[in-house]
Amino acid sequence: MRKWFLMLVLLLAGCSAEQPENEKAEGGNNEKPAAEETASDKDGAVVVDKGLVNVEVTIPAAFFEGEDMDQVIKQAKEEGIGEAVLNRDGSVTYKMSKAKHKEMMKELSKALEQSIADFEGGEDFPSIREISHDQKFETFTVTVDREQFENSLDGFSLFGLGLAGSYYQLFNGEDPENYRVIIELNDAATGESFDEVVFPDALEEMEQNLEEGQ
Repeated sequence: MRKWFLMLVLLLAGCSAEQPENEKAEGGNNEKPAAEETASDKDGAVVVDKGLVNVEVTIPAAFFEGEDMDQVIKQAKEEGIGEAVLNRDGSVTYKMSKAKHKEMMKELSKALEQSIADFEGGEDFPSIREISHDQKFETFTVTVDREQFENSLDGFSLFGLGLAGSYYQLFNGEDPENYRVIIELNDAATGESFDEVVFPDALEEMEQNLEEGQ
């Protein structure tokens, strides 16, 4: 999961590279308005607190397992993120202006669209013919050559889509307890749906299977 988080950090750094001077000053302000003081690592979920001036994104400690936290904070600041704070519970809070958060979500949307385009008809997942989705990346319809799909490892692409959709929703402030990403598989030959994958349920099931197999 850290791979996808690091992608988001890089996107955020890219947005910050051209940050106006007034927003840089705003991002460096260490005082938090009252509306922002409630951000916390609730039940290990990504927490987004949209205050009056700034947006705080808190990433739970589980995402940094095995990482050097001093380096995590240092790298974030070097990449231009306004503020990165290591909390007592091991979570990290990234702080940015509301304008910067909006820009980050726009850049993330572009990156996801490009990833989807790479999936379609690419060499890595040749069975995939077309991928469509809603505006919030909550539902995906993946049209495939069913026989080729079921006799290949192309199903791993669904985890990429599921994680991407999940992170987009969470960083956009969706409820960490209720968000869902639904991926419907359609047979290109018949146009009929033959399977459905739901995240985060699929990830939890995969982790459980891995634990049982150890």
